[in-house]
Amino acid sequence: MKRLFSFLLLAILCCSCKPDVWYEQDDPVFKTGDDAAWSAKNLDETGWSKDRGQTGRQVFWIRAQANLPAPVAGRQGVQVNAFGGYEIYWDGVKIGVNGKPGSATIQEIPGTETRYYLIPDSLSAPGAHTIAIRSTQFNYPQLQRGMFFRIDTYIDLIRKPLLVSSMMFIMAGAFLVASLYYLLLYFNSHKKQYPVLIFSILCLLFFSLLVVEFLKFYIEIPYTKFFIRLEAIGWLTFSISFLVPLYFCIQFAVKKKYLLLSALFCVLLFIYFYHYGHYDLTAFNYSRAMWAAMVLIAIDAIYRKEKGSLLVLVVVLAGSMINYQQFYDLGIFIFYTLLVLSMLYLHTMGMRKIEQEHSDSLLLSSRLQLELIKKNIQPHFIKNTLTSLMDWVEESPKQGAEFIQALASEFDIMNAIAEQRLIPIRQEISLCQMHLKVMGFRKEIFYTWEESGILEAETVPPAVIHTLLENGITHNTPHEDGTIGFKLSFVKAANYQEYIFETIGGNREMEVGRIGGNGFRYIKARLEESYPGNWRFKSGETAQGWISTIKIINT
Repeated sequence: MKRLFSFLLLAILCCSCKPDVWYEQDDPVFKTGDDAAWSAKNLDETGWSKDRGQTGRQVFWIRAQANLPAPVAGRQGVQVNAFGGYEIYWDGVKIGVNGKPGSATIQEIPGTETRYYLIPDSLSAPGAHTIAIRSTQFNYPQLQRGMFFRIDTYIDLIRKPLLVSSMMFIMAGAFLVASLYYLLLYFNSHKKQYPVLIFSILCLLFFSLLVVEFLKFYIEIPYTKFFIRLEAIGWLTFSISFLVPLYFCIQFAVKKKYLLLSALFCVLLFIYFYHYGHYDLTAFNYSRAMWAAMVLIAIDAIYRKEKGSLLVLVVVLAGSMINYQQFYDLGIFIFYTLLVLSMLYLHTMGMRKIEQEHSDSLLLSSRLQLELIKKNIQPHFIKNTLTSLMDWVEESPKQGAEFIQALASEFDIMNAIAEQRLIPIRQEISLCQMHLKVMGFRKEIFYTWEESGILEAETVPPAVIHTLLENGITHNTPHEDGTIGFKLSFVKAANYQEYIFETIGGNREMEVGRIGGNGFRYIKARLEESYPGNWRFKSGETAQGWISTIKIINT
């Protein structure tokens, strides 16, 4: 009986558009629209009754009075938000049903949470009218949920939700297109950017949230399935509330992002369990937690003078003000739209940076081509080579001819690869072998070449191995037998490939501990041009001479 009395008491109270926010019984007037007002003191308690049956299978009568104002254009209608299966009466005349109320022996047919009814013209005269509802709530007998009435012209009751939802679905379509575009952009980009992927997921979540939120105006959802939709809305809001701060943490390179995001995740979980079952309150608090995290991120980014951070702070503050002034379901989507616009602005800044980097890379590529040519036509190299060539031609014309042929072959290969970004590894090896032949004639040192594990299908940036070879020739001394050896090895794994270049000879004393000069800068520039951010280069002395390693990470 105590539960029954509580249900009867709460059933007469009108709830706001936010469930779990109830009007108190002592409120003198319940505003249910511009054209009607309900008085708590006019409720006819003596008219309440129930058909006795087994526990949880009672039939309730709910009566209240409505005061209609002067005549308005259009026929009058009433909107009812309530759980159960019920029949609705206006001045004692049945004007509609929602599902079908049950009884002790007849099973209830569940109705929908929201329903609209047309008031007959003969019963819509200005003045006081009585509305009565015969209702059952067999599926949730313990749930105490208020009943909301709203009176307006019938056409407006039907049309206004459709107008709002149509605008929201247009917005949802924009979110879906943005999600698909940025998802394709992420997977087709040479360099994967996680903010792009997160933005795509967020747009998909915004789309899903809009569809789930406003689908109720197009599909009849029995009140028995009502909480499934609210649960979906809650988890979508949970995901958005976590991913939005994650996006801006990555975008603004927040140093303690893991600590902040861990704290935010714990707060969101606490909200979920603490307010479990209070769906709108839970979603609202999710958004408040997100706003708090966003304010901290924006302030930190402003302090570090990150571009776009001030705009994000303005958007967050504007969103909180809009949500304070507007109904939550409308305000939150306005806020999400502003967030997406700010994200798009940051993306345009990022695209501008990428375009600038592309232009710089083109200039770098041109400079590298010139550098490659300069490496082989520098006056000092040409002078020494021609001087040696003259001596060989005079002393041994046959070997002098071989010298000329080797020099011409090296220049031919160099000319062929000068404008290439990647060349076959075999072409690079041929360049190195021709250079060893030329330098063998010039310095009268016997150079040996050895290779291991080379795959003919692999490619490398032009002249990177050649540059390592030049460093070895310049900075290492031959053994007592007058030889210097070079060995190139290749290792390929599932997620990387590695070139190991060894110089087998003595290190000059003045070169011990050298860290590299223009040659190493050339190698690093070429690797960055061909494998941006996905390469590693190290070089150092060994007991046998010198070893350099180029590691290329597969993406």
